[in-house]
Amino acid sequence: MRTELVPERAVRPHGAPARAALRRRTSIERVQDESIYVLHSYPWKETSLLLDVFSRQHGRVALVAKGAKRPASALRAVLMGFQPCTASWSGRSEVRTLTRAEWSGGLAPLSGLPLLCGFYFNELLVRLLAREDAHEGLFDAYHQGIAALAQRPHAQAAELEPVLRDFEFALLRELGHLPELHLEGASSQPVLPDAFYRVDPDHGVSPCRASDPAAVRGEVLLALRDGPPPAGDLALARAAKTLMRNLLHYHLSGQMLRTRQLLIDLHKL
Repeated sequence: MRTELVPERAVRPHGAPARAALRRRTSIERVQDESIYVLHSYPWKETSLLLDVFSRQHGRVALVAKGAKRPASALRAVLMGFQPCTASWSGRSEVRTLTRAEWSGGLAPLSGLPLLCGFYFNELLVRLLAREDAHEGLFDAYHQGIAALAQRPHAQAAELEPVLRDFEFALLRELGHLPELHLEGASSQPVLPDAFYRVDPDHGVSPCRASDPAAVRGEVLLALRDGPPPAGDLALARAAKTLMRNLLHYHLSGQMLRTRQLLIDLHKL
């Protein structure tokens, strides 16, 4: 993958900040062979598509795929959701122009409940990830999550819960929204297994009474420190689900995701 900034004309800015700002205004960004997934596509004019893509080294990027709606366009079979691609684009505005895309292959199409879970991943990214905010670790977690969904075409809800928790943990950790679960937020004192705590999205872990409705035993927080629990531990799985639901609800400003509501209503995921 190569990223090039090609000056359109010679400039003579004054000072480093001025040079950087002027460079952004007068340069065309060219990105070559970047790994992407298409999160959403929308019709644009008569023959084109407007794409919201998640790229490994550039984060979420808006692209115009000119002519992609034409019957003879090679892009029609490439720009599909939940399929890995490599793409090249150029431009200097917020919406760049797609210049090439190739399917990377290797994943079966999603269907049924795994497809709904994939839409849930995409909605989380669109709602929580700012444009052009690169998170390579999050891209890798998304790829692994989609691959895990593709391998379970007939899975029941319980089988997919670990896949959802893995992605939710990775998303919150990469965006800096997952508190340190082994330390008290205010004092940095270690969490004690037999004590009770509550998890605040802004201030982290704090001690509380066992009667607090949000109380969690320290041993549970310590078990979730490095991510979701292993399959089969139902008590920890319920605790992980509650923790993720509360943190996501806060960072989504209390707004329910459409796909999340469908998952809750249909399968209680």
